[in-house]
Amino acid sequence: MGNALVDIMTQLKDDSILDRFKFPKGSMTLIDNEMSSYLYNETIGLAKQKASGGSAANTIHGLSHLGVETSFMGKIGNDELGKFFKRDMKINGINPILFNSITETGRVLAMVSPDSERTMATYLGAAVELDAQDLSADIFKGYNFFYIEGYLVQNKELIQKALRLAKHSEVKTCIDLASYNVVLENIDFLKSVIAEYVDIVFANEEEAKALTGKAPEEALDEIAEMCEIAVVKVGPKGSLIKIGSEITVVPARLTKSIDTTGAGDLYAAGFLYGIGKGLPVTVAGEIGSILASRVIEDFGAKMNESTWEVLRREIQSLEIANS
Repeated sequence: MGNALVDIMTQLKDDSILDRFKFPKGSMTLIDNEMSSYLYNETIGLAKQKASGGSAANTIHGLSHLGVETSFMGKIGNDELGKFFKRDMKINGINPILFNSITETGRVLAMVSPDSERTMATYLGAAVELDAQDLSADIFKGYNFFYIEGYLVQNKELIQKALRLAKHSEVKTCIDLASYNVVLENIDFLKSVIAEYVDIVFANEEEAKALTGKAPEEALDEIAEMCEIAVVKVGPKGSLIKIGSEITVVPARLTKSIDTTGAGDLYAAGFLYGIGKGLPVTVAGEIGSILASRVIEDFGAKMNESTWEVLRREIQSLEIANS
């Protein structure tokens, strides 16, 4: 479950537009419809790529391409972007559980700097109208994992009800902390909801520090006290995973980074695939690393089918070696 957004990936020639609009590099900033349209017009002429997006949608795309039966829950507008989002879900083998609104479909102007760091200006639109009243217990039945993005934290009642229904359906619950500024604004709530409902937490180095005020290793320890599995991604240094008292260090794969958009989302897809298959946590982390390292070699958070075919063969070899 996440914000149903259409990603408009935009390749910047420099960071001047970030400076002009005071967007912290690497952050996610919420903007209104008017500013979204203005920014789009300001970046006309730059290379752009459109795809169904949002953090959870990127993760579910990855799982679907690995052959996992998946669904995505969100809210869209009755407009062309909404139709595009729903169609793109179906094309990629994902069952769309989409509620409709008269508000325009949300969109993200994801601005990618020359050093591959991405800064997101997000108009949530209809996505933000997903409400606790939309949810019912039946939605969660028959699944093994429920994955939710931290960007939904603006609706605390929604997050709590979704996680509660998932837990009552005996579904493993997972949350990605989304962005360090989102975490900073909601520390107490996130700590509370993680401790009460969440089994698996994904955070990058900045998000982990925002939540705990600590460096990655110490942050990992603190997060692991709140949940069953804690994952802290440390960029080119790889990832740290803690289950109980056992810590696993998974190195990153050497690669040429073009665009970091979707790296954390695809890592989560690979990790959950491995855990769902009952593979050792080291292998689950390695699969996450494989997907993350590959997606950053291209522009955007989506990969073509020929790339996925290569990735599936590599992952299958890992599975066989660890069966």
